Amino acid sequence: MVGVRDVVGRVGPTLLRLVAAGGGGAVGDVVIADGGVVAAGDLVLGVGVDAAGAVGLVGECGRRDAAAVLVKPPLAEDPAVLAEAERAAVAVVEVRADTSWAQLVWLLRSVLDAAADESGPADPFGDLFGLADAAAAVVDAPVTIEDANSRVLAYSARQDGTDPARVSTIMGRRVPHDVLARFRSHGVFRELVKGRTVVFVPAQPDGTLPRLVVPIRMGGELLGSMWAVVSGPVPDERAAAFADTAPVVALHLLRRRAREDGARGRSADLVRAALLGEGSGRLAAAELDLGPGPHRVVAIDAHDEGGRLALAARLGEGIGRRTAMGELHGVLYAIVPDEGWPALRSALGDPAGPQAAAGTAVGAGDLARGRAEADEALALLRAGLVGGRVAAHDDVWVVLVLHRAATAIAGAVAGIGPLARLDGSDDWYRDTLHEWLRHPGDPRAAAAALRIHPNTLRYRMSRVAALLAVDLTDPDTRVALLCQLVAERWH
Repeated sequence: MVGVRDVVGRVGPTLLRLVAAGGGGAVGDVVIADGGVVAAGDLVLGVGVDAAGAVGLVGECGRRDAAAVLVKPPLAEDPAVLAEAERAAVAVVEVRADTSWAQLVWLLRSVLDAAADESGPADPFGDLFGLADAAAAVVDAPVTIEDANSRVLAYSARQDGTDPARVSTIMGRRVPHDVLARFRSHGVFRELVKGRTVVFVPAQPDGTLPRLVVPIRMGGELLGSMWAVVSGPVPDERAAAFADTAPVVALHLLRRRAREDGARGRSADLVRAALLGEGSGRLAAAELDLGPGPHRVVAIDAHDEGGRLALAARLGEGIGRRTAMGELHGVLYAIVPDEGWPALRSALGDPAGPQAAAGTAVGAGDLARGRAEADEALALLRAGLVGGRVAAHDDVWVVLVLHRAATAIAGAVAGIGPLARLDGSDDWYRDTLHEWLRHPGDPRAAAAALRIHPNTLRYRMSRVAALLAVDLTDPDTRVALLCQLVAERWH
């Protein structure tokens, strides 16, 4: 048995949104409020109810221990409805306004059936290739089912009599770019977005055969499309029958997406737990199928949610399997095999791309340490202490040592000794002393770092030495002054 939150999650945000959580009981069945008998655990559909009717329905569901009331906007946000839901401990779920109640009943019952029989088939709507064959039989033409990004999800039999464009589409599991451009130039995708139920595309001069295209929609969202390769214009009756198969395919795609979203959510939870050091990192790595290791944790500074999602999609395609991703506090993290880090580093090297940093290679039980190292290296990039857009913790160890030392001793060494005598002087006093100490016995190198002539360096150092009034030939004095200057700069 599943709860209301589980059902909403499996169906997905395209159709449902949980507004009030209710008592959290198990869901048993789906009933329509108009004439249906409400029982404990039911999902009750408020078909055609107004505000007053919704309040009464929620109260009745509370008395009968129903799991949730499903209503369309604006009833789900009505204060009276929500107040009654809180009193009655009944969940309230908002249904997208343009969703068909009949399709929703079928989808909800399919979700409940699948949850009740975990040993049953993984997909309650059957094989997508079987649906493609059924649609092909209706239109009497070979069919492909494609998602909203023109990736081929399934195709029917009888593809041998099609054209090269269809063959390339099936072989590559995606519509080729040149074929897409031709269909786009004919306004096919514009018509699909507009809401046309059927679009006929005539034959092309290059030999591409005509197409009959049907959009796959649910709740106003374009989920994909079906493409039939036809010999010419199709009779209206047959075209309408082909279009009538779209709702069944839409339910299948929604269920498929909900299942994939659930798997991604579980994966994200495991990644977050491993990065935070909660639970067993080895167990999480095994469940995420990360491989034997070692691994690197990569922190990517994607600032907005849209950017993180786009970057995750792009990197997920580029890095390949045995990679897991998750998000913490606005930072996108990728756990990648150590041998895959060079390729990822190259992929992240876009000068206009986000900053990214990797921890050292660690075992599955040390992913939290890898995240801490990645965060530390990313902080150096953000502060401008390390150049470029990408850094690895083990490559910037010099900067890390100086930064850690400066952070540790800054308060303890400030204000001690003669360095305070330079306070109030021009900045070049401290800069000159810092570079002179960093390049002992090499005034030319020190002058080059300051972009001045060596004679200018010697003159400035005579002024600095006069102000400090200490023996700068003493090694310990030089080390102490350099520690103070480094602490000032890096802290």
